[in-house]
Amino acid sequence: MVPPLRLARLNDAPVRPERAFVLYWMIAARRSAWNFALDHAVAQARALGRPLLVLEALRVDHRWASARFHQFVLDGMRDQQAAFTAAGITYYPYLEPSPGAGAGLVETLARQAALVVTDEAPLFFLPRMVRATATRLDVAVDAVDSNGLLPLRAVDAVYPTAYAFRRVLQQRLPAHFSDRPSARLPDAGTLPPPAPLPEAIRTRWPDAFTWLDAHGGSLASLPIDHTVTAAPMRGGALAARARLQAFLAADLGAYGDQRNHPDRDATSQLSPYLHWGHISTHEVFHTLMAREGWIGDVASRATGGREGWWGVSPAAESFLDELITWRELGYNMTFRRDDYDQYESLPDWARRSLDAHTADPRPHLYPFDVLDGATTGDALWNAAQRQLRREGRMHNYLRMLWGKKILEWTASPREAARVMIELNNRYALDGRNPNSYSGIFWVLGRYDRPWAPVRPIFGAIRYMSSANTARKLRVREYLERYAAD
Repeated sequence: MVPPLRLARLNDAPVRPERAFVLYWMIAARRSAWNFALDHAVAQARALGRPLLVLEALRVDHRWASARFHQFVLDGMRDQQAAFTAAGITYYPYLEPSPGAGAGLVETLARQAALVVTDEAPLFFLPRMVRATATRLDVAVDAVDSNGLLPLRAVDAVYPTAYAFRRVLQQRLPAHFSDRPSARLPDAGTLPPPAPLPEAIRTRWPDAFTWLDAHGGSLASLPIDHTVTAAPMRGGALAARARLQAFLAADLGAYGDQRNHPDRDATSQLSPYLHWGHISTHEVFHTLMAREGWIGDVASRATGGREGWWGVSPAAESFLDELITWRELGYNMTFRRDDYDQYESLPDWARRSLDAHTADPRPHLYPFDVLDGATTGDALWNAAQRQLRREGRMHNYLRMLWGKKILEWTASPREAARVMIELNNRYALDGRNPNSYSGIFWVLGRYDRPWAPVRPIFGAIRYMSSANTARKLRVREYLERYAAD
């Protein structure tokens, strides 16, 4: 049973048990296991004696739609198709071929649905889309929170620092340890037989793979940004699990003291998979803790400290702080504040300090195309931007430096925020995620504190420089790897 804190009814329409199927409109938790929303849809289908239909759609008309993101999601759709087919569940992947072509699909399916289940996802345009759709439907719509270990509604405040949020996590998370989504789909035959889709629906809205077959398997005709090409990283649940196992086997031991060195790159690289829902925090957490031999015990006191509370290895503690504290802190912000992506959401002290130094002379004012093209006079910054353009990701430590230099090289902190959002969301596979906005606005003071001395441009905002970074960290191989083409 899905915990009540994770479940929200979005409209006043009734459940309609006489209708043909339960519809799971999958928009964020794009996976066939470790998914509370899918668990709820399966349970309701059984209770109503109706088949389950899973719709996963991909639009072309949202900002930053590109070949990179489409290919990553389509990789996941292929994994989904195999998993749901094996379980005897109707899976309907839809790839919108032109702006507006998908209009009416959800409403048409909902007219035959006894219940609509969807993901509660506080990111990008999804909350607005879901709320608007729910008000138009004549059937109940349930949104289910599968975002993290702590339900979004378990706290009702926005936390200003990781320390403050970590302390609350340590107080409240143990009550939710036993709540975990199913690690696998039900066996074939344990649900009512699959629901056949009317031919009129398939004709008007062909499934993604039918459309691809008709277009030679190519995305080239889609009206999306083809200059942002597919990344080397493959999407989907299978690739996500392979990446998790590789990280645990080869890099976890070095995570605590090596992950900041770009040459070593001892990071999990799971962020794109978490963003697109191809793997869940619960699966990562339970896989890691099984490896650590954890039996569910934690420290008795909630100190807010980064180490020692979980009682596992230092490297695992360090990784858990990123996976849970920092990740869920970002979701806390986007769930509770609609202006999370706006300059005005910064702490008062940060805005006052930045605004006081807006008129300070800049060493360089690089136009957007120079920043985008990684042709500044800073070799380390250029390398980080090239990695972002080529691979859809950037080394975690350099992502912070990348943002600090943009603040230094743009005409105002508001312009810096705009440029960071544009570059990150255009190229990063995990762009548009709450954690992307945490990182961007951390550059400008979110979740941080005032630092001394007060500096030109930065004011009391934490300062970073490429020269200091190159002195502290190993970057020679990184610079060679991401040299100019």
